[in-house]
Amino acid sequence: MQRLTILALLTIWSAALFAQSPLQRVEPPNWWAGMHNPELELLLYGDNLAQYKAALSDYKGVKITSTVRVQNPNYLFVNLELAEGVEPGIFQVQLLDGKDVVASYDYELREREPGSALRESFTPADVMYLITPDRFANGNPDNDAVAGMMEKPDRDFKGGRHGGDIQGIIDQLDYIDDMGFTAIWLNPVLENDMPDYSYHGYAATDFYKVDQRFGSNEEYLDLIQRAKDKDIKIIMDMILNHCGSEHWFVKDMPTDDWINFGGEYVNTSHRRNTVQDIHASEYDKRMFSDGWFVETMPDMNQRNPLLATYLIQNTIWWIEYSGLSGIRMDTYPYPDKDFMTEWTCALRAEYPNFNTVGEEWVTNPAIVSYWQEGKDNHDDYTSCLPSLMDFPIQFALTQGLVQEEKQYGSGLIELYKMLTQDFLYADPYSLVTFPDNHDMDRFYTQVNEDLDLFKMGVAYILTLRGTPQLYYGTEILMDNEGYPGDHGIIRTDFPGGWAGDEVNGFTGKGLTEDQKEAKAYIKKLLNWRKTSEAIHHGKLMQFVPDGGFYVTFRYTDTSKVMTILNKNEEATPLQLDRFAEMLGGTKQGKDIMTGKAYKTSGTINVPGKSAMILEIE
Repeated sequence: MQRLTILALLTIWSAALFAQSPLQRVEPPNWWAGMHNPELELLLYGDNLAQYKAALSDYKGVKITSTVRVQNPNYLFVNLELAEGVEPGIFQVQLLDGKDVVASYDYELREREPGSALRESFTPADVMYLITPDRFANGNPDNDAVAGMMEKPDRDFKGGRHGGDIQGIIDQLDYIDDMGFTAIWLNPVLENDMPDYSYHGYAATDFYKVDQRFGSNEEYLDLIQRAKDKDIKIIMDMILNHCGSEHWFVKDMPTDDWINFGGEYVNTSHRRNTVQDIHASEYDKRMFSDGWFVETMPDMNQRNPLLATYLIQNTIWWIEYSGLSGIRMDTYPYPDKDFMTEWTCALRAEYPNFNTVGEEWVTNPAIVSYWQEGKDNHDDYTSCLPSLMDFPIQFALTQGLVQEEKQYGSGLIELYKMLTQDFLYADPYSLVTFPDNHDMDRFYTQVNEDLDLFKMGVAYILTLRGTPQLYYGTEILMDNEGYPGDHGIIRTDFPGGWAGDEVNGFTGKGLTEDQKEAKAYIKKLLNWRKTSEAIHHGKLMQFVPDGGFYVTFRYTDTSKVMTILNKNEEATPLQLDRFAEMLGGTKQGKDIMTGKAYKTSGTINVPGKSAMILEIE
C-alpha cells in the first residue's frame, strides 16, 4: 500500500512538472531510422522557447546542424542530421537555460517496417470506394460528442456532424470486400475542431491527430491493418493548400508569412488557368494561388521553407506511421506549384512505388495533364505526381449519356472525343476515373435517375483505362434529386449505418427493386473485374460511335474485353465486321453478366439502352 502511495505521488509530481514545462509540442512527434533523407526538422512550440538553447542527449548518429529562431518567440526549429546506419532508439531533445535543462522530450527513432520503402500502392487493378466518414456508419455512438470540442452532433442538420466514424467503417469491411472493392479512399479524418461544418474534414486543426469524433490514431491504424488483412488498401485524403482557422499555428503564427496575405482573408479567384497561361499577370497568378477558399480555411504559404519542410515531413510521417497505400491530394493546383514538385519528388525518393492522385477540377485535359509526372510542358515545369483525377472524362460521361444522339454532334461522341485527347497525358493509364464524387451531384441524379443510363456509365468507367473510383451509396442509387449541388444532401447518411434506420443498404432491407438491381450489377461487375488481366494491364482501342453504339476494347497479348454501349431505345443489331482488328481470329465472346456466348462474326443483337461486356475467346 505504501509503495502504491509513493508511485501515485511520483505520478502527480511528474504531471505537475510537465505542466510547468515551457515545451508544449514537438512535431513530428517521432521519426524512423533508415529513411532516404537524412535531414529532419523539428518544430518545438511552447512559452517563449526562443530564449533557450536546443541540445540533444548523447546518441550516436544524431546531431543538431542548426537552430532557427523566428519572429514568434514561442517557436524553435531544430534541424537534425541522422547518420546512415543510425540505430532505432530514444534520445532527449533538451532546452537549456545556461547549463540547466528546463525542458526535455524523449524523441523516438523507430524501426521501419520491412519493405516500407517499396510498399505496394493502388494500381489500375484496384477499384476505390470513396467514403465520407461522418456519413457512412456510426460504429461508436459514444464518440459522437467529445468534451472540449466545439461542434456537437446534429443528425437533423444536413451540414452538421452525424456521427459516422472509423469503427463504423471497420464494421463494414466485410460488406466493402464482398462488393468487390479493393481500396478505400477516406475523406479527411484529421482533427477539425471548428465551430460548424466540421464534418467534411477539410479544415484541419491538427496535422498529426485523428479527430476524436472519428476515433483515435490507434483506431485508424487498426482500420488500415484490418483492411490489409482483406487485401483492401487505404488511401488518405490530404490537404497542403489550407488548414482550419482554429489550427493552433494559425492562432499563434510562427512568422508573418506562414499564412498567405499575412493571415488576412483574401478569397482565391479560382482562375486555375493562370498557372498555365503564358500571358498571365503575376497579380492574377497570386490571386489564384495565394487566395483563401473561405475565411475559415487560411491559405498556407508553402514558399516559407520551414512550412514546406513541415508539410513534407507530415506526409511522410503518415505514410510510415500508418502504412498507407496511397494519397489523394486535395486542390492540387492551388498551393505553390514549385513546392508541389518538391513534395511529390520527396515522396518519390522515399517511396519509389507509391501512388498519389491529385485533384485538378477542370474538364480540359490540356490543363489536367500539365501536372503529371513525365509531361513535356511548354514552360519546362516538371513534377513527380503519378496520377490525377480524370474530371474531363467524368464530364464527358454525363454529357455523352444524357445528350440526344446526333451524327457527330452530341451524345456518345462526347466520350469518344474526350478520349482522343489522351495524347496530352504522359500516362493516361494512371489516371483515376469516376462517375461522381463527394463534391458533385450524385451520378444517378446526373443521368436523370435513368437506371439504364446509370448502368451504362458504371460499365464504361469500370472497363476504361485507369483506376476507377465509386462514391459510397452509388451502388444503391443514392441521389440528390431536387437539391442540385447541395453537399449536405449529396453526402447523405448511408442507410443502415445508424441504429434504427428503416432501410439498410448493407443488408438490402427496404431497398427498392431498382436499388437491388443496381447493387447486384455493380457487385458482379466489380468481382469480375478483379480477375481481368485485360482490364488491369491492357491497352485501349476505341471506335467512333455510330448508330447509337460506342465500342471500346481493352487488350493484352493473351486477353481481350469488348465493351458495347447501346443508346438505342430498342434492341439493335450491331455489325461486327468493322471491329476485325480486334475480333479477327476469334470465335466468340462471353457476356460477363449473363454468361451467354455470342459469335464474334456477323451481328450481335444488343438490348436497348444497355452495356454489354464480352470476354473475347
